[in-house]
Amino acid sequence: MAARYLTLSWDEFHRDARRLANLAAKHGPYQGIVAVSRGGLIPAAILAHVLNIRLIECVSVAVYDQANTGPEETLTEPAIIKPPSAAAHGDGFLIVDDLVDTGIPASVIRGLLPKARFACVYAKPAAVLLPTMW
Repeated sequence: MAARYLTLSWDEFHRDARRLANLAAKHGPYQGIVAVSRGGLIPAAILAHVLNIRLIECVSVAVYDQANTGPEETLTEPAIIKPPSAAAHGDGFLIVDDLVDTGIPASVIRGLLPKARFACVYAKPAAVLLPTMW
């Protein structure tokens, strides 16, 4: 089966991120946001503006073999490149990503920040771990 792609404009992405912010606002307030790099950086900035949050941390999870120039290969163990420091166990924090694909990064981050809420703009139907909201 051929891969299916959905192309979105920046306006559509911005609209959907603002909708996510409005949904997240109902579950707040939040002390800060933890953006999942790299895809979560832009939606985290949009949510921070809408929710009037200034504290944004970043967490980076290596799930794919970045050196491989062919199809992406999953590493045996996902690696946290930089854990967030201010978020502690995640209480009062909102984890933000653009897309849940496999769910592996989300599960690793949930292990780090078990008390945080997790939100992403989009989720693929085959995602193993779905976010708290999207």
